[in-house]
Parts: sequence; C-alpha cells; structure tokens
Amino acid sequence: MGKDSQYYKEKKRNQTLRLRELLNELPDFAKEYIYSKELRTQTSTLISYSYDLLTFFRFLTYKNPLYKDFDIRKFLIEDISHLSSEDIIEYQRYLELNTDPDTELHENGKRAIARKMSALRGLYQHLYIHEYIEKNPMLLVPMPIVKKDKNIIRMNSNEINELLNAIEYGNEQMSERQKKYCEKTKARDLAILTLMLGTGIRVSECAGLDETDVDFVDNSLTIVRKGGGQDVIYFGDEVADVLLNYIEGERKRILAVSGHEKALFYSLQNKRISVDAIENLVKKYAKMAVPNKKITPHKLRSTYGTALYRETGDIRLVADVLGHENVNTTIAYYAAIEDEHKRQAADAVSIRKYNQSPE
Repeated sequence: MGKDSQYYKEKKRNQTLRLRELLNELPDFAKEYIYSKELRTQTSTLISYSYDLLTFFRFLTYKNPLYKDFDIRKFLIEDISHLSSEDIIEYQRYLELNTDPDTELHENGKRAIARKMSALRGLYQHLYIHEYIEKNPMLLVPMPIVKKDKNIIRMNSNEINELLNAIEYGNEQMSERQKKYCEKTKARDLAILTLMLGTGIRVSECAGLDETDVDFVDNSLTIVRKGGGQDVIYFGDEVADVLLNYIEGERKRILAVSGHEKALFYSLQNKRISVDAIENLVKKYAKMAVPNKKITPHKLRSTYGTALYRETGDIRLVADVLGHENVNTTIAYYAAIEDEHKRQAADAVSIRKYNQSPE
C-alpha cells in the first residue's frame, strides 16, 4: 500500500538504474556534483540534471574544435574552466534551435532553456564554491526571462459536465468504431477523470494507485506525493459512486498480467495504466468536449484547486490538499479567482442608472 507497494519499489529501482547509466557517461567532476545533491533532491530531478549536463558536454564535442569527438568521460575541470561566457551563450543558442543533422536536433522555448541551463549553472557554482575554478563564467551569462502565465486554464461547471458526458454517453464527433472502443473502458475513464476532478491528484499519483489504497469506509485515498511522501486525502460521495461502480464492474472482469494484480486502473493490455495513457485519454475526451481549451491532467488539477478556493476561501487548505509544500505555489489559484472577480465587476454597475438623459 502507498509508497511500500511493489509499483513504487519498482519505480524507484528503475529510476536508480537510469541515474547510474547516465552518471557512467559523465566526467568524474560532474558525477561529484550530482552526488552532492543526492540527499536533498529527488532521483527524477537528478536524472534530469544528468541528462542536461550530458547535453552540454555533447555540445562541446559537436561544436568546439578542441573537443571534436572527445570522450565525454575524459573531460577534466581544466577543460571547462577555460570556457568563456561567450562559449556558454553559444550553448544557449544551440539549445534554442539546432538543425544540424549530424548532432541532436532540437528546438526549445525560453522556459525549457532556463530549466536546462540551471544544471550547468549549478555545476559551475559547485566548482567555484569548492575553489576548483578561479572564475565562474555563468555569472556573466544572461538567463532567459520567463514570465509566469497569469491565465490559468481551467474548466467551468458546464465544461466539466460536457467532458464527463462525452465519456458516459459518447459524443457526436465519435465514429461508431470509436464509441465501441470507448465503451470497453467507459467505467475506468469516468472513474479516472471524476477522481482527478474531485480530488486534484496528480496524474502520477493516479497511475500509482492500488485497489487497497481506496477506503470506502471514510472515503479516503492513500497516495504517494511527487516527493515520495505518503499522504491521505478524502473524496465525496460522487467520486465514491463512480469508483465503486468501476471496481465492482469493469475492474472485476480484468484478468491482470502477472505483477499487476494490485493496480487500481488498467490498460487494455491488462497492465497498470501508465501516466502517458492517462494523459492521452484526458486529451482525447477534452478535444471532443472542450475544443476551445487545451485541457491536460494538470488543468483538471487547476480546475479542482480554483473550485476548492472558491468554496472555502482558504488558500492554506488548498495548498494542503493539493500537496504543495510552499503556499506560494498555490497563490496562482488565488490569482485566478481574483481575475474572475474582476470580470464580475464589468457588469456590476449599471451606467444608464446613473446617467439618465433629461426628459
């Protein structure tokens, strides 16, 4: 149950193996930097840092004539200590767009570039603090300015009804073949989306659920948060009804593949449903029911967060239920409500009432 389940043990093991594979491709001083972050950083984040550092070293072997076809594992601190801020800026341009067919093709926006540069910035800071290098060229490199999007996409009650109705009753955009296909997983799909809309859980938390994580005595779920901690959240009767309908019906008829017997939600291959599969089914139904909005599982979470704040006015409660460690993360939902209040103000005052023409 929860973080002690076979699913999470296997997930942790696979992440550890993947991290070791990436570390084996890095030079020793880069490995040391990653090791220095192990105790306070999630394994998934360390994997991202390692991959981003590999991208940087590969860039040097692609674009810098001094290191053409150089073995990345043999890079020394002296090699990167000689690089200038101009060299780093050239790497930023490489991250933005690279069309060279002999290298890694990619195109990134400002947000992605800033995220990828953070690993390199951290590496140089680590080397500078420990006096392995005399100067830090990253200090002269301007970072991309990423503006926070104030327009949080979320659904209103009518759009939620349209979305759930598309699952339960079909949609005019569906072909007969699509309707038959969706009929096979209707109870599962309805349970997944109702659960996410009714609790605000993340897509990874949903995919990791075992049947034993659901307690219908007090309508609670035991989930594993993004950071690996275990938490208990509660759901209402509407969520309980669709979950019970799925568990007692569609799920009971599934002959699970060995090793997947405890999963709550299954794919058509009778294996635990994946994060990608949940993301795809949300996008599929959203495209039919809410075509004017780009709805993802995270948007379902935003919808729940704004609805909960609207009903309670308690931002700390929203932060606690959504599993935000910092309440500032949750302020975004508050800002979304404030925008609604501003819109309501547009029709709050009757102009004609105060500006009557003389008789």
